Amino acid sequence: MRNFLIKYRTQVIFTLIGGIAGIGYWHFVGCSSGTCPITSHWYTMGSYGTAMGFLAGELIKKK
Repeated sequence: MRNFLIKYRTQVIFTLIGGIAGIGYWHFVGCSSGTCPITSHWYTMGSYGTAMGFLAGELIKKK
């Protein structure tokens, strides 16, 4: 497990930050009417933020 975290630390850090940012976005901005498909629920926005964080970590790792 330790070798995995050392090897993929950039992706793990960005994935965690993305998930937290997604839930924070839902909490502070979100969609109050409930009609927005992504931002109306915390779990969809958290999943979306996690995916975006992972992709950002992949982009930074490749440079």
